[in-house]
Amino acid sequence: MTPGPDREPDPGEEGLSAKPRRRGIFLLPNLFTTGALFAGFFAIVQGMNGRFEMAAVAIFIAMILDGLDGRVARMTNTQSAFGAEYDSLSDMVSFGVAPALVMYSFALQDMGKLGWIAAFVYCVGAALRLARFNTMLAVQDKRWFMGLPSPAAATLVAGFVWVMADNRVQGDEVSWLAWGLTLFAGLTMITSLRFYSGKDINLKKSVPFVIIVLVALGFGLVSVDPPIVLFLLLLAYGLSGYIYWLKRRLTRKRPDALPSEK
Repeated sequence: MTPGPDREPDPGEEGLSAKPRRRGIFLLPNLFTTGALFAGFFAIVQGMNGRFEMAAVAIFIAMILDGLDGRVARMTNTQSAFGAEYDSLSDMVSFGVAPALVMYSFALQDMGKLGWIAAFVYCVGAALRLARFNTMLAVQDKRWFMGLPSPAAATLVAGFVWVMADNRVQGDEVSWLAWGLTLFAGLTMITSLRFYSGKDINLKKSVPFVIIVLVALGFGLVSVDPPIVLFLLLLAYGLSGYIYWLKRRLTRKRPDALPSEK
């Protein structure tokens, strides 16, 4: 929410690629983008109808499809300027508008002005995040995202709704918690904090056997309780930028003391 070649420069993140793109419309990668857009629209409809669990899952599906469209475009050499623009518009719906409206319908609408202001802050944060990413792509360090990626922010908000709905917790019981989380996600998207992108990981290189074991254990952990485990993982990622910033501040080398005059 997000945040490849046909659209996103890298899987799981939104924006325009730095490489020049060919003109034309390619079917295969844009099918994935359309699927992500449909998932975002579906989430809005389900949220309006009070089916919050389905709405949250749809936003997670949108994130997965958003991560695939760029990979497909690169693998099939079907990058295009049209795909890049289409992807950004799809991201705004799926990772900007949909999470804000789903959270508003779930827990914020009874808070009056405070509720819709928090939802709007999230929505405009996603728009600014997308715009900044697109304009800074050529100069940004690929290892890091500046600000929380919109797909991660969207699934963080959706994960909260999913956990509450799965445990039969009503939105009005956690309205202030939902309000704080929505503001946190929206504002974190437009900070200059660094979030690890994972783009320096080479999937074609061999890895130690223990890595495969850890991946298998990770899948097993998620299967225990998907809503809670996924939400905690996303919350940890959302806090990682602040932790990394604090670590840099604490470990920053102090300038050497000036030599004393004799």
